[in-house]
Amino acid sequence: MPGPTERGAGLPGGEGVYAALDLGTNNCRLLVARPARDGFQVVDAFSRIVRLGEGLAASGQLSGPAMARTIEALKVCAGKISRRGVTQVRAVATEACRRAGNCEAFLDEVRRTTGIELEIISQNEEAALAICGCAPLFAPDIPDILLFDIGGGSTEICWLKGKPAPQGAAQPLELSLHAWLSVPIGVITLAEKYGPQKPGRGETGLEAYQAMEAEMAAAVADFAARHDIARAVPPGCVQMLGTSGTVTTLAGVHKNLPRYDRTAVDGSYLEMATVRDISDRIVAMNYAERAAHPCIGPERADLVIAGCAILAALCRLWPADRLRVADRGLREGMLYAMIHGISAPQGRWTEGRWAGDAAAD
Repeated sequence: MPGPTERGAGLPGGEGVYAALDLGTNNCRLLVARPARDGFQVVDAFSRIVRLGEGLAASGQLSGPAMARTIEALKVCAGKISRRGVTQVRAVATEACRRAGNCEAFLDEVRRTTGIELEIISQNEEAALAICGCAPLFAPDIPDILLFDIGGGSTEICWLKGKPAPQGAAQPLELSLHAWLSVPIGVITLAEKYGPQKPGRGETGLEAYQAMEAEMAAAVADFAARHDIARAVPPGCVQMLGTSGTVTTLAGVHKNLPRYDRTAVDGSYLEMATVRDISDRIVAMNYAERAAHPCIGPERADLVIAGCAILAALCRLWPADRLRVADRGLREGMLYAMIHGISAPQGRWTEGRWAGDAAAD
């Protein structure tokens, strides 16, 4: 099966406490949870923007300030893991650590100062775990699923086929992979390439936004043409789901939340016309206005423009009527994996199946 495979699906693990840590190019995130009948119950959480990949595209190295910021965040995570009596933990690192020439030295320092053993996972496993984490939001009556994850250093796109799973399974759908693409373009890489965009208004800002959108569109053009996505997925026959800070930010702005609220955002829907309108509103703001917005803030003010540009390019790939917003993904996938015995095969994805070890059948 080209996604998470199941061992003992629907049979929760022991009465342990589980921790999932996701160190990305932009964010450091932790979830601590206990098994529950519907999957797991979160008992603690942590999220901090650390910008580990800052300057990586130009230098090929993790910078000293970025590593220091990240280690401070990981110390907070280590404290929570200890205080909560975690019995099983998985800590993974993604695109920034995959690309950095000095990553091993960084991992050694993390181990020495925090006790956390970070594991660098492949793009394939990252995507598979994100699918696992988002699966509870997939509607079982619409078989085609287009899932994307806009990260700091890369963007993953998955076209999945789903059918209802047997009663009692850990996830509502049995999934097969139809097509997959990982693009080495994310909000940090684009924002650094085209500048911080502190003046959002004006011809220069708009030109940069259009250039970012055009770059992402060019990066996915072959994928879109090869699979003829626009024609193969007619309106109303696909569910589109986005998991990233970009889409959750758009949802928070749309809802006029006085401060970001995950419970109000996760699982909500945005009509595609609304996505365009909110993106236009954000792009029209200047830096100070974005920084002052309670659902954007100063940490995302210079990145959200790049996220909107990536999202605009992706929305051209398929004619979905609306977008479902997921404030979940890799961490939730790791928790489901640990609790329910789900694992992502250690092979590579080809269209329609896994290739690699014996996981594909």
